[in-house]
Amino acid sequence: MNNPLPNADGPPLVDQDVEQALYAVRAKIFPRAVSGIFARWRMAMVLLTQIVFYGAPWLLWNDRQAVLFDLVNRKFYLFGLVLWPQDFIYLAALLIISALALFLFTAVAGRLWCGYACPQTVYTEIFLWVERKLEGDHVNQIKLDKSPWQSRKLAIKATKHGIWIAISLWTGLTFVGYFTPIHTLAAELVSFSFGPWETFWVLFYGFATYGNAGWMREQVCKYMCPYARFQSVMFDSDTLVVSYDKARGEPRGSRSKSANYKANGLGDCIDCNICVQVCPTGIDIRNGLQYECIGCAACIDGCNQVMAKMSYAPGLIRMTTENTLSGKYPDTSFWSHILRPRVLIYSTLLLAIMVAFGTSLYLREPIRVNVMRDRATLTRKAADGRIENVYRLQIMNMVEQPRQFKVYVKGIDGALIQRERELFVDVPALSTRVVPVDVDAAEDKIANHNQSIFFEVTARDDPATCISVKSNFFKP
Repeated sequence: MNNPLPNADGPPLVDQDVEQALYAVRAKIFPRAVSGIFARWRMAMVLLTQIVFYGAPWLLWNDRQAVLFDLVNRKFYLFGLVLWPQDFIYLAALLIISALALFLFTAVAGRLWCGYACPQTVYTEIFLWVERKLEGDHVNQIKLDKSPWQSRKLAIKATKHGIWIAISLWTGLTFVGYFTPIHTLAAELVSFSFGPWETFWVLFYGFATYGNAGWMREQVCKYMCPYARFQSVMFDSDTLVVSYDKARGEPRGSRSKSANYKANGLGDCIDCNICVQVCPTGIDIRNGLQYECIGCAACIDGCNQVMAKMSYAPGLIRMTTENTLSGKYPDTSFWSHILRPRVLIYSTLLLAIMVAFGTSLYLREPIRVNVMRDRATLTRKAADGRIENVYRLQIMNMVEQPRQFKVYVKGIDGALIQRERELFVDVPALSTRVVPVDVDAAEDKIANHNQSIFFEVTARDDPATCISVKSNFFKP
């Protein structure tokens, strides 16, 4: 922008171009390690999520991979449950359940997902652990980062990034193993015979893990994650969030442990900035709740450690609500304010959809049948005078064992299928078979030119497994 510079002796001097940065250059964050109850919970969630993620593809069920989303054969395996493309409604229901659960947890206790289970948080924690083991605490990390490039620094950095890349590639391999049988991938890895698509996706997800958790870190949470932008819509004055007790902590200031700080007009905050140093996104929670806060509560653990050293009461920074901080009710009364309208609505919707989802799965038929008419020949008269219609019968066996199905026709007296009263069709496990069939009936038994008929398909090993499909029978 052009601004005239003032001149005390006369008119303004010539305009000067003043350059103003539109964004701040990122300052690298070196989070300080912290211990405490929330840090233990965070570590427990890291272990739990990674045991599930890395372990699930290797589990076997009925001599196949227990969890596999087989896109090539269009089947999704979830232990004993096998879903087909026609079961897309169940995937939609799972996504709705996940979204409502996220809304419910956020309304009750803020960004629990972000702080403890989000892959970005989990892998950042893993990468930070590796970094601390190799480079030391945050002070040593800062010194190493500022030091000139020498053999020691090069060796430490190369080792760290080598481990990060190994973790990332294994993560990419595991993720692809949910879509391509992981035992096949492992064999291809040993023999160096990866196909082009497997290679691309392993490298793609490995690069994403390495870039997000190793380099971008808090930038993903602050600028790329949409959840940070709309989380406030789900918050209210009774939502548990990480909060700084301003009334107790201000005015802040340094002091000795033995000083009578209250006589000097100081609050409990000693302005040590530990809460800032341990924050993975580098914010100061004392400035109030900010969208960058992921709710990890590392600042609570750090502050409580300082409070213990100073012999002050813990909880200067704590999980509490806006109404509690404003004095509307004490911390101990939080539980009585959980069941508020927003939470009840989310809980009711979530419970209703989960019940409907479970009921639908329980009542789901283990077979599916489609009846398609032969477009070339709608109807014809046979030599013996009987009227024939031609169909294509598609039978889907949705269980993991071969079955034989009995097919017969209802709706027209004396109607035959393939000139027999019944037809038997063998269908392999988890397969579909298409069978062309002729249905014929005596002309005097056909009441209308377009009469409804029903194909009854029954599993011979389980008569309770039966399905009826409607079609039409035409008379010339």
